Amino acid sequence: MTEYLDIIMFGALMIAILSGFPVSFSIAGVAIIFAYLGWVTGAMDIGLLGAMGQRVFGLLSNTVLIAIPLFVLMGAVLEKSRIAEDLLDTMGRLFGQLRGGLGISVVLVGALLAASTGIVGATVVAMGMIALPTMLRAGYDPRVASGIVCTAGTLGQIIPPSTLLIILADVMSNAYQQAQYEQGKFSVEALSVGQFFAAALMPGLLLVALYLLYVLGRGVLRPQDMPPAPMDLAKPDRAEIFSAIVPPVLLIFAVLGAILGGVATPTEAASVGAVGALLMAGRRMGHSKRLILWGAAALIAVGVLAGAYPVRLQRNDLGMGSYALGALYAGLALIGGLAILQALRTVIQEKVITEALNSTLTMTAMIFATILSAGIFSLVFIGLGGEDRVAEMLADLPGGPNGALLFCMVFIFVLGFFLDFVEISVIVLPLVTPSLILMGHDPIWLGILIAINLQTSFLTPPFGFSLFYLRGSAPPEITTGHIYRGVIPFIGLQAVGVALVWFLPFIATWLPNAIF
Repeated sequence: MTEYLDIIMFGALMIAILSGFPVSFSIAGVAIIFAYLGWVTGAMDIGLLGAMGQRVFGLLSNTVLIAIPLFVLMGAVLEKSRIAEDLLDTMGRLFGQLRGGLGISVVLVGALLAASTGIVGATVVAMGMIALPTMLRAGYDPRVASGIVCTAGTLGQIIPPSTLLIILADVMSNAYQQAQYEQGKFSVEALSVGQFFAAALMPGLLLVALYLLYVLGRGVLRPQDMPPAPMDLAKPDRAEIFSAIVPPVLLIFAVLGAILGGVATPTEAASVGAVGALLMAGRRMGHSKRLILWGAAALIAVGVLAGAYPVRLQRNDLGMGSYALGALYAGLALIGGLAILQALRTVIQEKVITEALNSTLTMTAMIFATILSAGIFSLVFIGLGGEDRVAEMLADLPGGPNGALLFCMVFIFVLGFFLDFVEISVIVLPLVTPSLILMGHDPIWLGILIAINLQTSFLTPPFGFSLFYLRGSAPPEITTGHIYRGVIPFIGLQAVGVALVWFLPFIATWLPNAIF
């Protein structure tokens, strides 16, 4: 019995999580109970728990994970200030007259919001409240409309910047270093968040293309499912389109461009995104729109110019030109600072920042508590011999490395029916990915395959989070059955996306290899 404590422990964890008890307490509680069971039965050295302090310190000092609250804040500010709603309304009116046009607009807006907010819940709820009633009034099949809204909302998990990719980058980097140690390499390489952002960009756009092809194809084959919008839906003018689309696109370029161009670390780029979202919210609600626009332009200018022509004023051999540039940069920074203060004053008056900070605090606490408790769980699981069991099991599977990877992908997919992506990422992946990397799988390619698979967990009943988000915000005529049946074709498209990345690895590896 004692030799199977690791398997029993994993089963107990599934039961504890499905019971509805808070996840982080379930993970840590099961780990502590089985640590003492292992100690009493002689299956584990209780001294291993002494390493827990190092794990906690390592989490708190992890510079990669600091980007998570900043990216969450960026998305929360954009959502609470209703910038996402303006974008959705404008795009819906722009494409509405096409057959399937409202569906196309929802997918495109989902992609834009994914790259600017990265928050699945906020995107699904916003589109469920705004786009879904419009689609139903236009005569869309409720199943099709529900499926499109749910699926477009999950793009925030694969299109960078994404919380999933940040967590995955940390997990895969640790697994890659562990695999190198086991190979006898002590000068190890690490993987960066920027590499995973670059690797996820093309697969994310591939999924967007698959969704659009499906919507267009269904519009042609079954026009009764997706008729054009009513003729009284006023088309937006150029000024409306520019005002709704350009600011989020500029924010996306600023954040991703800074990371992929090597100008800033993900944490620094996340702070740029948070400030950019603050300026966008202030411009939408404020009275001093001109100051905010000039301030945003000044900050962009100082970022570009200081990168191209850096000035180090502490040196004693500077000429007049360097001092003039330094004065210019200081002036631009002052204008930008005034704009940020004005935007901050506006969002405080409108109580937007309070709601955004509450949302950020809640989500960040949930993520970090889960990661922390997963550290305790993995420590006990390793102490009970679980890591060796997983390695032996994967090595004994038929089909070699590909057979082991296929088994892991199916296992992760099935777990996605019951568990959240954070739980799978920090509990399961550290156990299986080192062995998969040792078998010869490229860690970045492997990470992107797993990311697309984890994205599917938002759509799979009965516990898919996107399904719950939409159920809470959808009109009364949308039933749970409509939502469940509506996402089935898109789960199939996710599988197609995984297959394409599997058989055409360059989709995930070309861009990070070219940039890094």
